[in-house]
Amino acid sequence: MSAQTATLDRPIAVTWRDEVIAAKPVPLAARVFIPAELNRNTAFVMHLHGGTFNEGSLASGEAVATILARAGAAVVSVDYPLAPMHRFPDVLEAVFGGLLALYKARSRWVSKSAPFYVAGEEAGGNLAAALAMMVRDRQGPPLAGQILLSPMLDSCLGTYSLREADAGPVGCRWADGWHDYLGSPDKAAHPYAAPLNASRLAGLAPALLITAEDDPLRDECASYACRLQEAGVAVSRYVQTAPSHWPGAYAEAPKEGSCLCLACDHVTEFFKSTAPS
Repeated sequence: MSAQTATLDRPIAVTWRDEVIAAKPVPLAARVFIPAELNRNTAFVMHLHGGTFNEGSLASGEAVATILARAGAAVVSVDYPLAPMHRFPDVLEAVFGGLLALYKARSRWVSKSAPFYVAGEEAGGNLAAALAMMVRDRQGPPLAGQILLSPMLDSCLGTYSLREADAGPVGCRWADGWHDYLGSPDKAAHPYAAPLNASRLAGLAPALLITAEDDPLRDECASYACRLQEAGVAVSRYVQTAPSHWPGAYAEAPKEGSCLCLACDHVTEFFKSTAPS
């Protein structure tokens, strides 16, 4: 077990330690982030690191997990199996097992009445969005909200923001990631695999979606926010101004005035608006 204190521009210090979550069907490595100002009302967040399904790690997700903790949450960042060795739906089932294990053991870090959230960036945002659907369909555990930062939601890769970034259906990291995760195009029809294709979005937990003007995933994020609102889901959506170095900013240590610090403010407000009174 290792531990480290992150000294940041904001006064809230965050400490972390590595753990293993006794999930089924497979145990999952995790990193637990705890803010210094922990109390019984602190939110509890399952975080899924970024990447493109075939890359990413607990280390690369540290900046976002730290921001979530600074926003007022105890955060467990989970290291999920990567493609192409592990593909949909096996990866998602492993992550859902982690969610069940974390919810059952939540009193280790917060009170049993603490609001529970899922969060993720890029591929982790895809998995978080899919978990919100699975929780609805499998009737629990209850979610207070879903926090999606530049989520990968559309395997078609045909949006203007992706074309503007000189990316598209072939020859880019997102295309390679989708191919490795799905294995075959027919799997993209499943709503858990590509949430933007879902025909039934009603009944999902409130959503916070954060992107940026120069984010290649900006347009699919916007489309998903609109579809959620049309389905009656409460949505908060923010677009950071360019240049933001999005999505590369996810791996950078948060600095005052950076897009990650702005995201921290949005998450704090989301916790306030969605936590049970």
